[in-house]
Amino acid sequence: MPQLLLEHVRIAYGATEVVHDLDITLQAGRIGCLLGPSGCGKTTVLRAIAGFERLLAGRVELNGETVSSATHHRAPERRRVGMVFQDFALFPHLSVADNVAFGLREGTRADRQARAADMLAVVGLTEHAGKFPHQLSGGQQQRVALARALAPDPDLLLLDEPFSSLDVELRTRLAGELRDILKARGITAMLVTHDQQEAFAIADEIGVMRDGELLQWDSAYNLYHRPASRFVADFVGQGVFLPGVLHGDQEVELELGILRSDFPFACDDSCPLCATDRRVDVLLRPDDIVHDDAAPLHAEVLGKSFRGAEFLYTLRLASGQRVLSLVPSHHNHAIGERIGIRLDADHVVAFRHPDAGGKHA
Repeated sequence: MPQLLLEHVRIAYGATEVVHDLDITLQAGRIGCLLGPSGCGKTTVLRAIAGFERLLAGRVELNGETVSSATHHRAPERRRVGMVFQDFALFPHLSVADNVAFGLREGTRADRQARAADMLAVVGLTEHAGKFPHQLSGGQQQRVALARALAPDPDLLLLDEPFSSLDVELRTRLAGELRDILKARGITAMLVTHDQQEAFAIADEIGVMRDGELLQWDSAYNLYHRPASRFVADFVGQGVFLPGVLHGDQEVELELGILRSDFPFACDDSCPLCATDRRVDVLLRPDDIVHDDAAPLHAEVLGKSFRGAEFLYTLRLASGQRVLSLVPSHHNHAIGERIGIRLDADHVVAFRHPDAGGKHA
């Protein structure tokens, strides 16, 4: 039995439907994430799980019990769900310890204080228990918010863009620490973010959303290497699409050479469309294009971005098409210089060319 189940969920604001027929299953102890651009509906889904939004249709189950449907709605405080808000929502007039203990209702005051102390130890803030929120850094305030959400021992933890107000370096560090805390305690959680690196660092399973629809619910690895749609391919990671032509059901020809896939393309010789128009666009990631001085194929450096250990080069091929390449930073080439490259792609992701019609190839 999953810890969290969303089945055919639809949500509307007035006459406008903002979430369409969404299905999600999250097992106990797993960390899920809804990833997508602003306005795609991901926070609305999170609020519906928490009980802050009602459903137009479908149902939400927690531990096998229906907590939301078109005809039933369990109040947020009766769902055993903890929530960490984007703005932390700490009480400025309460100490850190009192903020953490605020949501606790059971036991004596000493019991509640002991529980708050335990949670502050979990997030590494024991020595700050007597301080007030304004005396803490942004990262420390976020830890307090996490401790407060964990204190009632919820069945499910929800996190709404938890690191959006923090700087990039701090976000990266806290993302790893958050995953460690959740995994160490076996906590089931659902995160919402527009930052794919944050999603990759924390989540076991990630759902990419667009315009209220869940396009793919999968591991980070599969989203990157086996995207189910062109939008997912374009949204997750960096990459470019290069035109190609299918040869058989496991081979595609590009300007850079022949690519062979371990898996047959969904469109093969038995498809009438493929038999008449075999044009595709192939997704190439920066790590698919390898700098090789001995390679017969050359490309012009149009741009470069220094990333410490690597340069991200933008290269122009002979046809005028552009590709990206990650190159060790000791290969410091000038703009306008021509360098040798070769294709080294382990995963072939191709989509039918827009003018050819059809879908994923």
